[in-house]
Amino acid sequence: MDRWLIAGLGNPGPEYAGNRHNAGFMVLDELAARAGGRFKAHKSRAEVCETRAAVLAKPLTYMNLSGGPVKALCDFYKIGPERVIVVHDELDVPYGALRAKLGGGDNGHNGLRSITKVFGTRDYLRVRFGIGRPPGRMDPATFVLRDFATAERKDLPFLVDRAADVVESLMTRGLEATQNDFHRADLHISGPPR
Repeated sequence: MDRWLIAGLGNPGPEYAGNRHNAGFMVLDELAARAGGRFKAHKSRAEVCETRAAVLAKPLTYMNLSGGPVKALCDFYKIGPERVIVVHDELDVPYGALRAKLGGGDNGHNGLRSITKVFGTRDYLRVRFGIGRPPGRMDPATFVLRDFATAERKDLPFLVDRAADVVESLMTRGLEATQNDFHRADLHISGPPR
């Protein structure tokens, strides 16, 4: 069976661990825990956890250089962009909602921009973890590097768990079935889709 590469985007280091920009790392930690695996350093400048179905990867180069490690891992494991799923925070999706999509622009997300550049294509799967827009006139760059608010943290474990479900659904059931199940009802904090 061909394996998948699941890349969660974030910034390395404890000072960034709870940031909105690190939603991808949070989801990858959940996937590794489900598989009973642990992340280990890899020569590609990423932490990697190998499971039967997938290679889970957290690039350690900071967000704007995520493409290098992702491409290096694709080359190392002989995985093409069509079997890559990138999990990332998304300003244009409200907090509490998750979206799966294939291709598209980067919406100013430096991690996606870096990956698209090294792949030479936008055609890879994404799991967009909604973080919503910044309040007032706050700069989006400041907002994404802030920790989730206290009210958001209450629901964060549930949303991380659901995002991991989305990744697993993409791998086993494909994009259309995943979108039908997870886009039907936004996961706005009230619980699972009806």
